[in-house]
Amino acid sequence: MAKTAREIAEKILEDNMVGTMATIEGNKPHTRYMTFFNNNLTLYTVTSKDTHKVEELSKNPYTHILIGYDGKGLGDEFLEIEGKVEISSDDSMKEKVWNKALESWFDGPEDPKMVVLKVTPSQIRLMNTKGEDPKIVDL
Repeated sequence: MAKTAREIAEKILEDNMVGTMATIEGNKPHTRYMTFFNNNLTLYTVTSKDTHKVEELSKNPYTHILIGYDGKGLGDEFLEIEGKVEISSDDSMKEKVWNKALESWFDGPEDPKMVVLKVTPSQIRLMNTKGEDPKIVDL
């Protein structure tokens, strides 16, 4: 049975944690690699409240994310995600995303510098599906 675009998108997000996240700085795009956690197509990533991306997102909360391309070939499926970012220092959200990999940057989920960027997608496009046109994922 053929999988839906949403099922493929969920699998891509399950299998890939690292992607690029773009923000706007001085009317120009600024992109960096980030590690994402996924919950029902909503993405979460952790950063320090003192970073440029937090400053940029405070001025313009919209982002564009690329995730899933693994470089094995020109037909690799990946996602283009447009969304709005909420910057949160909520303790329960920090607890929710905390894992050992973050110990290199933060003292724990109670670290006052740690914030969570919650990305609520406005559109997800499934790209490179074996020569087919991009597919819009049902949200």
